[in-house]
Amino acid sequence: MSMFEKVQKAKEYLKCKIKETPKYVVVLGSGLGSFVECLKDPIEIKYEDIPGWPLSTAPGHAGRLVYGKKENANVLVMQGRVHYYEGYSMEEVVFPVRVFGAMGVRYYIATNASGGINKELSPGDIVLVEDHINLLGDNPLRGRNVDEWGPRFPDMTKAYDREMIRLAEKCALETGEKLKRGVYIAFTGPSFETPAEIRMARVMGADVVGMSTVPEVITARHMGMRVCVFSCVANYAAGITDSPLTHEEVLEAMGKTAGKLNRILESLILALEANDV
Repeated sequence: MSMFEKVQKAKEYLKCKIKETPKYVVVLGSGLGSFVECLKDPIEIKYEDIPGWPLSTAPGHAGRLVYGKKENANVLVMQGRVHYYEGYSMEEVVFPVRVFGAMGVRYYIATNASGGINKELSPGDIVLVEDHINLLGDNPLRGRNVDEWGPRFPDMTKAYDREMIRLAEKCALETGEKLKRGVYIAFTGPSFETPAEIRMARVMGADVVGMSTVPEVITARHMGMRVCVFSCVANYAAGITDSPLTHEEVLEAMGKTAGKLNRILESLILALEANDV
């Protein structure tokens, strides 16, 4: 079965479970799954029940879709993503994004946990990603292009939607929070980066580092979705302090950040719905 056929099969399965077309997808990274509590009449769908859907093995990723309404907005939430380091191919990593695009989703809003490279960032800060550097050594668009999904050579100049970034900053201020902007760099993992790699990343212009998001953003833009990404600084990147890096530290930090991020996400969705940006 071709990837196009697999995507269509998963789409048809979700359409049987969800009668309305989701307008917004929100992807929740490590330790950030509590956003779904704001949704009315939630419908939960386990990843394992969706044909072809990759299963998340990372700690802090629940592994289910939750569909519901935030006032009048139709929202589909991914509680957990899969990563390249889990052994999946790029095609598998971005499979959910392909399905969302085929369903007609307009807005792709992603979150992730990251390490702070820029010394002006501290754990607990939320960074609006305005560009990325792909050091995964692969690209999800490699191989035969499916013209129904998007162009062979999609432009990535404004992969991160400028209007959504400005609206997110406005929403954050209205909720009493302040967002910073930055460049996200993706390494494959699962080992954390070395201090030398972080020094290299800083020279390249990166502000935060992680192991996800970039393939999904490329794919979402390929399929014409508008993208906004919030990167939550969980710790200082390697070499900035003498403390060893652990995933438990990431989950603990994200638990503390989740509340303020949830308020911003809710506000952003309502503002997008009201302004039809």
